[in-house]
Parts: sequence; structure tokens; C-alpha cells
Amino acid sequence: MNAMNWKAIGSALALSFVGAAQGQAQAQDDPVKFMTQAVEKVAKATAHKTTWDGPTSGPAANAKKTVVYLASDMRNGGALGVSRGVSEAARAAGWTVRILDGQGTVSARTAAFNQAMALKPDGIILGGFDAKEQASGIKTATGRNIPVVGWHAAAKAGPVDGLFTNVTTDANDVAEITALYAIVESKGTAGVVVFTDSAYSVAIAKSNAMAQVIRQCKTCKLLAIEDTPLADTSNRIPQLTTSLLQRHGAGWNYSLGINDLYFDFMGPTIMAAGATGKGLQNLSGGDGSESAYQRIRSGKFQAGTVPEPLNLHGWQLVDELNRAMAGEKPSGYSTPVHLVTKQNIAFDGGPNNAFEPDNGYRAQYQRIWAKK
Repeated sequence: MNAMNWKAIGSALALSFVGAAQGQAQAQDDPVKFMTQAVEKVAKATAHKTTWDGPTSGPAANAKKTVVYLASDMRNGGALGVSRGVSEAARAAGWTVRILDGQGTVSARTAAFNQAMALKPDGIILGGFDAKEQASGIKTATGRNIPVVGWHAAAKAGPVDGLFTNVTTDANDVAEITALYAIVESKGTAGVVVFTDSAYSVAIAKSNAMAQVIRQCKTCKLLAIEDTPLADTSNRIPQLTTSLLQRHGAGWNYSLGINDLYFDFMGPTIMAAGATGKGLQNLSGGDGSESAYQRIRSGKFQAGTVPEPLNLHGWQLVDELNRAMAGEKPSGYSTPVHLVTKQNIAFDGGPNNAFEPDNGYRAQYQRIWAKK
């Protein structure tokens, strides 16, 4: 949808929302302002990403550097996607990259970190695991003037936990836009179940933020927060979906998940529920899986997802590491939140089932690195 459509929608929704909120205005100071701002944020998050909003200056690339990318688990689509971006960017910068696989266990990641140190690289990238887990290794590396940058290595973006910087989209922004879209699309009548996994602190932070946004909509209902492990969704989600439909019926019209994986196994149960599950819309605050894109495109069992630009993040990691090697500060860039829906899936990499912004980021980074 273009900005003009969103403006018209915002005006109409704000009026309908204030009507629905009559008698409750004291509980919410300004329902019209809330809905208007919600529509504006959704419009921005769903807009076609054609303008570069990242750094435009920085140090030239120092060629012939060797860096190591430590993946949490190369079976993880996020870590794998970022590794491809790092490799692509490193070639453009004239660097050599070694990729080591942490294989999904703490012991293997620690071994990979030790292997990386033995290679005496010019820099290290942590791909998808907690910097606190490898605090000892990071301290040793930085003590030897080997800068370490991270991707999803901490809950927040920027310098944290011994890292020169951590690259990620802000988790609170991801959670907020997921919940706001449900509020806007339902015209302030969303009946919401939130799905989370308490094994991950970032997941709890996301689900808490989602719930808080829904509570701000006084004409919406937060029906439940379901803590169910991502690792066992195939077994748990069908039965849990049946139970929730029996408990809430058609009053449950929106699901907010901290990951697309919850919705991989919900479809057959929704179909079996017939009219009761017909109006159920599923939205995910991460991470833009291929199956999620396919569901959104078909209009079946998922209405939206908030992916991250994995390839762009790979380029940013190389740029941040280059800044560290040059003795400069981090760029401070954090990619804005992007919401994929059926209306905008034709843009920004959607046809290839990935978030690939149409903002020319490769040329922008190469322009910085080529500076004389």
C-alpha cells in the first residue's frame, strides 16, 4: 500500500477506534493519537525500501585482511544467510574469510573460537550466539588487538558484552510493529494469543513487548501468552491450537509469534476447525523463513512476518570490522524494522523469499571502502 492509502486508512481507523473506545477514554489518554501513530508506524515498516539509510562515510578498506566467521550452527538459516553476506562483502573488500561451524553446542562453539584464535586473524565475527557464552574468548581476542563483532550476539544493537558492536534489528521494534499491525488490521478489535519460548531471553523480551502493546489497545483483548518450545513445535502446536480454539473460539483472531516456526504446523488444525478458525490471522516477529513467505504470498495461515536483511547484515559486519581495524568508532547503524505482508511481498527480495532491501546497500558500502 502507498502512503496515501495508509493516510486514508489511518483517518478512518482513528475515528472508528475512538467510537469503540467510548467509555474507556479515561483508561487510555488519547485513543485517536494511539491509533494514528500505529497506522503511521505500520506504513513506514511496510514501505518499499528504496532509500539507503545507513552510513555514508567511513574508512577505506584495508585489503589482504583475514577474518573468521564463527557460526552458532550452519544449519540455522539466519547464521547461514549472514555468512553468505560476509563472504560476499569480504570479496569486495579484498579480504579472506574462514568460516567455522559451532554445530549448535556450547562445546563446539568454544572449540571453534579456540580454532579461530589459533589462526591469528585480523578480526572475528560471532554469528548468532550469545557473546556472554564466549566472554573469556572475546576478552582474550581483544587483549591481542583482534576486534570482535557480533550478529545477534546480544539482545541490543551496538557495543555490548565486550563486542566492538553487535548487529541486529531492535527486538523491541520488531515486537511493537508485529502487535501494531494486528491492532490496525483488526480496527482495534484484535483478540490475541502470543506464542513465546522462555528458553531464550530475547524471545521473552519480544513477547513481553508484544503483550504490552496489545494492552495499550483498550478495545483489544490479550487472551493468553503461551510458552511453548520452538524445538518441539511439530508435536505441541497442533494440540495447543485445538485447545485454544476450544477455549476462545472466534474471539481468537490474531496470533503473535516470536518466530515463524510456530505457524509451520498450525494450518491443518485451523482448516479442521472450519468457521471457528476461519478469521485467524498469524503474525510473526521473526525471522522471515521461506515457508513464511510462501504462506503470506498465498494468503493462507500467515498474514505477516518481520524478517531481517541477512545479506545486508553480512556487509554491515564487514564494514564494522573495518572500522574497528582502522581505530574508528562503530557506525551506529541499526537496520529499521520491516514488515512483510501480501501487499508488499513483491518488493525487497520477496520473490526470492528473503528480505533483500532494494536500497543499493552494496554500492553504498563499496563507495565507502574505495575512498582514497
